[in-house]
Amino acid sequence: MRAHRRQPVRTAASPARLRNLVALIMLALAAGIAMIAGVAAAIDVPPRTLGPYLQHRVSDHHPLVAGAGERIARLLELLDRGDARAEGLPRLRVGAQPEAAPGSPGGTAISVSSADDAMLAMERLRAGDVLTFAPGVYRFHATLAARQPGRADAPIVVRAARPSTVTLEFETAEGFVVAAPHWVFENLTLRGVCPQHGDCEHAFHVVGAGAHFIARNNTLNDFNAHIKVNGEGGRFPDDGLVEGNTLANGSVRRTDNPVTPIDLVAASRWTIRRNLIADFVKAGGDRISYGAFAKGGGTENRFEGNVVLCEALLRGTPGWRVGLSLGGGGTGRDHCRDGRCITEQDGGVVESNLVASCSDDGIYVNRAAMSRVMHNTLLDTGGISVRFAQSSADVAGNLVDGAIRTRDGGLLHAEDNLDTGIVALYFGHHPQRGLYRNAAALDLGWRDGAPRRRGPAGASPDLCGSTRASPPAYGAFEDFAACMPK
Repeated sequence: MRAHRRQPVRTAASPARLRNLVALIMLALAAGIAMIAGVAAAIDVPPRTLGPYLQHRVSDHHPLVAGAGERIARLLELLDRGDARAEGLPRLRVGAQPEAAPGSPGGTAISVSSADDAMLAMERLRAGDVLTFAPGVYRFHATLAARQPGRADAPIVVRAARPSTVTLEFETAEGFVVAAPHWVFENLTLRGVCPQHGDCEHAFHVVGAGAHFIARNNTLNDFNAHIKVNGEGGRFPDDGLVEGNTLANGSVRRTDNPVTPIDLVAASRWTIRRNLIADFVKAGGDRISYGAFAKGGGTENRFEGNVVLCEALLRGTPGWRVGLSLGGGGTGRDHCRDGRCITEQDGGVVESNLVASCSDDGIYVNRAAMSRVMHNTLLDTGGISVRFAQSSADVAGNLVDGAIRTRDGGLLHAEDNLDTGIVALYFGHHPQRGLYRNAAALDLGWRDGAPRRRGPAGASPDLCGSTRASPPAYGAFEDFAACMPK
């Protein structure tokens, strides 16, 4: 006699009954928001992080349950982030400017007016040469290699005479590969034009012996990792400067590859200063991206006076955007400076930066020892997070629209900051935004005067290049008007 498999018992429920059930669940959740906030605070999870997690957990359940999860996620996002949308990148005195960079001293002047001429000239440049592109648009299907060394007193310079007059289009994985010291790039526009986003990786790839690299007053668009820095052959390109550039993307990056406009691995003593970094949204793979990080066992790297807008124009794509990080997402041992990466960074500094519109942390310290996070302004981000026992950070003078917190044993010394506790975020309470005329639109004039710290000002200038008052304002700047073009 054939055995019959018992069928699961199914209960009949009308659509109306299910809708009523979901409504009751939503009502219970709304009534219990204080409990949810309390639990979230205990595990240090801001609403913008909890919402996507809950949505993911119920995504494969009954459509009505999945729909309820989606609505809860939207509610939590609205409470934490609001619904404002930017209308364009702001015009600031941070990032690439219409005036030419002051330039480096040079010897032989070389001019090129075609892509073929540029390819040949790059192979022949020597210390002290200055290669200037004539105004125009140049399309390259091969990488330009910088292999010959310059000198401290005679760098090799590649430039446009005036910004916005020269556009170099690259339909190749890498634009310039710099593997020799003392190269300078200034006043150029570089654009990735690959049909597939995964094929346009870097505008500049600085490797091995490419120490003392300088990029200033350039505009870099539509790459995954616009400036990539890493060791090669046991050598590391230390002592670089990335100053006054604009790095952005015009669309969501449809790739599984890392998306981080400044991707610094295993190099030391780099200064990343006065850059505008925007719209680094990764749609593929883990959907995690960073505006800039330093990781891989380097030391004394600095992020100072930058404006990072994670989602200036591209808000709404699922995923996690982090502003600035010492440590990034960690490094495989093969890519670490010491082959171990006991710490990802030592002695890193994040100072006087404006970080805004990020779906995840504004500043993330990951296995980074002796870190200093000072006088930053964070708006519409997940706050500042110091994670893992290898991390230690002095965090002071920051103005944070969100929470400053430690995770997984990180050592945090927080002193004299303005921030908001996790619980308040679940009630849509954002007092730091109210300090400005219109924080969502980046109209950051003080509504009733700057909130001021205790004690004297430090020696370093603020985001806008102004001398700090004594006592200084919390956050990145004294008067945001000084950041606006005249």
